[in-house]
Amino acid sequence: MTTLKHKDHEVKIEIGELVGYRVDGHEFMHQKGNPGWRSVDTEMFPLIGPTNEADFKVKTPKGFAVQDQHGLLREMEYELTEHTASKAVFSKKYTANTTVLNSKYPAKSTAEKLSWPYDFEFVKTFKLTGDALEVTFTISGEEGMPFMLGYHPAFMLHSKNAIISTTSQNITIPEVMAVGSRALQVPKIDTITLKDEKSIQITSEGFSHFMLWTEVPNMVCIEPITFYPYAVAQENLAEGFTRLKKEPAVFKVVLKPM
Repeated sequence: MTTLKHKDHEVKIEIGELVGYRVDGHEFMHQKGNPGWRSVDTEMFPLIGPTNEADFKVKTPKGFAVQDQHGLLREMEYELTEHTASKAVFSKKYTANTTVLNSKYPAKSTAEKLSWPYDFEFVKTFKLTGDALEVTFTISGEEGMPFMLGYHPAFMLHSKNAIISTTSQNITIPEVMAVGSRALQVPKIDTITLKDEKSIQITSEGFSHFMLWTEVPNMVCIEPITFYPYAVAQENLAEGFTRLKKEPAVFKVVLKPM
């Protein structure tokens, strides 16, 4: 367990996974073992969305890659590369065409082994500032590599009346639950606020949209994404790819208690 502290903010990280963000005694993150989801946060990379209807394949400039839902990054383990009182840096490195075993096989998938035809390094940095937690993602690799990125944090709900708010709409938890596994898209925004017993603002940089998901009333996932995967048929997921430039791509999410 890696712990960060700054003033009354405390962050707990378990092998790169944000398992706790407590401010003045109030826990904002969903807890493992509670109903809803077995994780607390993860990343969707190098693609977002399911692939089962496309025979677990996605088209790239180097041919078809075998990928399960939300990509293979989550099947790899982070390495801690830096740790101070208020900052922690984790990294995953992948060599092109290396086989990664799929944890969903065979119970929930017929794809036993996953692979990607590009080298990449994925760096996840947690940093506590004066009043917020910054989570930064830095992607480096071969120029032209296609990818999507989504961040998938789950927040604990402390009341039955929580609202997810933007500048133009308020969304209730029952409305999110009604959409089901597809997740509710909140398009073309970079700031969203979870208003609960205590509120938290989620601001993104480099992403294009958010999507919301939960199947239970005690937690909700508020996910910045570069592409909403249900906008196309699964065989056309490649339409949502961004291309890596020569310089590393940097994305940021700021979690700010209100």
